[in-house]
Amino acid sequence: MAGTGFDQSEVYFTDPFGSEDTGADPNANVAEVKKQFRDFIREFHETNFVFPYRDQLKRNYNLGQYCLDVSLDDLRSYDEHLAEKILKSPTEYVPVFEEAAREMADEVTKPRPIGEEDVEDIQVTFRSEANSMGLRDLKSEHVSKLVKIPGIIVSASAIRVKATRITIQCRGCKNTIPNIGLKPGLEGYAMPRSCPSDQTSKPAPCPLDPFFILPDKCRCVDYQVLKLQESPDAVPNGEMPRHLQLYCDRYLTEQVVPGNRVTITGIFSIKKTGPTKKRGNDEAGVGIRKPYIRVVGIHIETAGPGRSSGSINFTAEDEEDFRKLASQADVFDVISRSIAPSIYGSEDVKKAIACLLFGGSRKRLPDGLTRRGDINVLLLGDPGTAKSQLLKFVEKVSPIGVYTSGKGSSAAGLTASVTRDPVSRNFIMEGGAMVLADGGVVCIDEFDKMRQDDRVAIHEAMEQQTISIAKAGITTTLNSRCSVLAAANSVFGRWDDTKGEENIDFMPTILSRFDTIFIIKDEHDQQKDMRLAKHVMQVHLNAAQANEGVEGDLSLMFLKKYIDYCRRKCGPRLSEGAAEKLKNQYVLMRSGARHQEQETSKRSSIPITVRQLEAIVRISESLAKMRLQPFATETDVDEALRLFQVSTLDAAMSGGLSGAEGFTPEEELAEVRRVEAALKKRFAIGSQVSEQRIISDFVRQKYSEKAISTVIHIMLRRGEIEHKYQRKVLYRVR
Repeated sequence: MAGTGFDQSEVYFTDPFGSEDTGADPNANVAEVKKQFRDFIREFHETNFVFPYRDQLKRNYNLGQYCLDVSLDDLRSYDEHLAEKILKSPTEYVPVFEEAAREMADEVTKPRPIGEEDVEDIQVTFRSEANSMGLRDLKSEHVSKLVKIPGIIVSASAIRVKATRITIQCRGCKNTIPNIGLKPGLEGYAMPRSCPSDQTSKPAPCPLDPFFILPDKCRCVDYQVLKLQESPDAVPNGEMPRHLQLYCDRYLTEQVVPGNRVTITGIFSIKKTGPTKKRGNDEAGVGIRKPYIRVVGIHIETAGPGRSSGSINFTAEDEEDFRKLASQADVFDVISRSIAPSIYGSEDVKKAIACLLFGGSRKRLPDGLTRRGDINVLLLGDPGTAKSQLLKFVEKVSPIGVYTSGKGSSAAGLTASVTRDPVSRNFIMEGGAMVLADGGVVCIDEFDKMRQDDRVAIHEAMEQQTISIAKAGITTTLNSRCSVLAAANSVFGRWDDTKGEENIDFMPTILSRFDTIFIIKDEHDQQKDMRLAKHVMQVHLNAAQANEGVEGDLSLMFLKKYIDYCRRKCGPRLSEGAAEKLKNQYVLMRSGARHQEQETSKRSSIPITVRQLEAIVRISESLAKMRLQPFATETDVDEALRLFQVSTLDAAMSGGLSGAEGFTPEEELAEVRRVEAALKKRFAIGSQVSEQRIISDFVRQKYSEKAISTVIHIMLRRGEIEHKYQRKVLYRVR
């Protein structure tokens, strides 16, 4: 990459067909334009005669920050022709603007202290309220023009140094050529092949390629290379997201980290691609150029607790509609009915997903620690229960949503990876799904198909909401302030009531990080099946009417706006009465869980810990946030406790075989488990033995015939043994 060093073997350059050598208008009066820029900084004022740019320039210069941020809309309102010059010929006029800013800094900062008489160079950055264009819309006609592009930063290089003016010296005659200017951006300098000094008066002529750079006589600036990925909602189905290289220098460096959603204002430029061994002769022509953007302004849209997608703007009418909705007594029911209205049933699951979309309040404690406000939900159960459809809907309705499948996701793909830049050979860091979903929701389907090592990698991201990287000499922390909505199947494909907690193949460490865990069973109920079939037929026959749902439900775009508005504007806390009630209920929950463990002499795979207490707090806050209220009341705590009861507590209590095959006493259930274990040890896989022999052998071992018959019936139903012929079974253990 150009500019990464002075004495590299390859020096890239830009010829007249390059990016920014468009040439100035020979009739343009640069001095006149510079005077107009100076007048804009000096004279532009707002109401009450406040001069924003003159004051900003003086304030920044006195603070040692030699930069000036200019709004193109203000420049256009002052002089439309000046703004057009910046938009159409930024390569020519941005340096003129910076020189005018330098002269104005000299004017507004006099008198300066002794020893600081020289005026520093001023960097001018730009911002604009104009509509942005998509990354796929950049074409050849936009080269060397000012463009505005939204996207996500996926990687950032380390700070490097680029020379702006260099001095070279001949190895033979020591002839020095001082103060050679380099073009901005990823541009280099083509070293002279021969020394221009008089060769006839020398005893020995200078050799070919005699010049080298004097580093101590160079003027340099810091620069950083970023990688911008287009927004996920702008990627057509079936296509890979596109990337573009960004060049930032001086005060624009170290402004963003991977995962930030930004809007970039910059000059669309092209650079010469360096020769590679893999490139064929057809591609090595002089006309091949690689695009990049030389950044002149960065607007960060996902920074701080009030982060949002940035692409959603609210009008006064929208805010009035939001307040009307929040004032309704049944706002929670209206919102939950609007979650995937084409999916029948699952009311409690939809209510938990509504709480997940709004989230609780993020808190920063006095000791510097933070408590997350995002809610994590796990859907666990049978296939065909619309879990994946719920995940897809959440991805669409969330202001920031990323959908991924556990089978095709690795730990690095979910968190972050460290790779080597093929050009500079330096290590760079690229954010994964949870980093790109910062400020939104990441939906992980097939959560049970992930490898155990990959699931462990997201422990920190789910609870602490950070991702720590310590690889290849890079030690840093990325933000992953997102909710996790995961869907998984049980171990046996379908939920088996006789297996109890063996259906759940997750460690307590990952289960405790989910605020609500729903076990969704595909139960056989004729009345329920009839209503479900009727609903599905209605969806297929008349999709428009099915999507309208109940009167008063919200449209997808309105719900998306309302979620974003509530997340930005509202951060409720628990009231004192609600906190006291929640404290007492938590003590009762712990006592009940401890009593059950003592009765069954077995610890539950879903523990009730302080994390579950904080989960109820977050759910209560999300219910208050839906109503745009500053405090969560006791009613919110009651609903949060009910949601927690029907989800996580029921999942924790379903770990035993209570009610299976008519067995309720724990002693009889324990006997069933002992008979099953002994049966698997006694007979090999594929052995052929009569059912009568099994019963007679185990009765002699003091097992009850009822328990033996129950075990055989259960194993037949699970397909572990099958009838070969009458009274015979062929034993098959999976």
